[in-house]
Amino acid sequence: MESAVPRRRSLRGAAAIFAALLAFSAAGCTGTPKPPASPVPDVHIAAVGDMNDAGNVDPDSPSGRNAAEITRLVENNEIDAFLGLGDFQYSTARCKDYVDYWKTLWGGTLPKLYWVSAPNHDWEPGRNADLDNFMDGRCPGSPEKAAINQERGSISNGEPYSKDFGNWHFAFLSSAQWKYNPKRARELTTWLDQDLAAAKEAGKHLAVVYHEPYFTSNTDQHERAADHKPWVDVMWKYRVRLTLSASQHNYERSCPVNNSDDCVDDGMTAFQVSTGGTSLRSFISSPRYIEKRFSDTHGFLRLTLHGDGSFDWNFVPTTGTSTDSGTRSKP
Repeated sequence: MESAVPRRRSLRGAAAIFAALLAFSAAGCTGTPKPPASPVPDVHIAAVGDMNDAGNVDPDSPSGRNAAEITRLVENNEIDAFLGLGDFQYSTARCKDYVDYWKTLWGGTLPKLYWVSAPNHDWEPGRNADLDNFMDGRCPGSPEKAAINQERGSISNGEPYSKDFGNWHFAFLSSAQWKYNPKRARELTTWLDQDLAAAKEAGKHLAVVYHEPYFTSNTDQHERAADHKPWVDVMWKYRVRLTLSASQHNYERSCPVNNSDDCVDDGMTAFQVSTGGTSLRSFISSPRYIEKRFSDTHGFLRLTLHGDGSFDWNFVPTTGTSTDSGTRSKP
């Protein structure tokens, strides 16, 4: 009769060989295990709009305090980008105004500045070149360039652009197009569709920056920018995660909202941050999609964007005491 011992030894040997083959395959046939993929680093951003009153150079003004704190973050490399949300200088500024007033307080933010323009104070027909000349270092007495101009060269006021920060993709649009060139604004809807489609296909999380807010409470000066709806429809189509705007001279944050003003799990978190230094305005309506708002505090928004699509926010008060902070989980 055949002994069972050699058979058991044979089975154990076959199992050992099979396990070794599995380990070899898992190692990519090289014999060395693959290292884990490096995590995508967090992205740190500061953002604010509606920044400096006409002729103001006072470092202790609300504008001066915001400028000093954001400049400190830039100099200490604590942020990757400062997003200037439009209305940099009041009233509608020429080169000399940007150089003499805005730059005096805010010039330290230029090395990390990514900007959009606003109607009224950054652009008027016939003189909308002053802001792009300033940002490109072409105003007399100010050769410094904004960060996006250092990277891309001259950008015309109103020209759209996009930029990846880590695993996030940001599209930048000028609301002034809807006021002064609606035909071009409608054309930019196609640009936005194509831009977001490509970024979505590449696996990026999406954000859009523009000056005049769509998701906002009314003030006695401004209602929602209803003409921006074609852009908002495209944002919803690609499930943009967050938007940043300004204009209202206060602070607001929406629920994750869709293009029908409904709070939904996969909507856009819309931040409206126009607390850069100009006088603040009260609210005169109460949209159901606004979760947090105040009009008694100057300051700016800080965002930490994680590679998985989650993000943290914190409003930093610099003149006043109201604040807002929280986390949105990954998709």
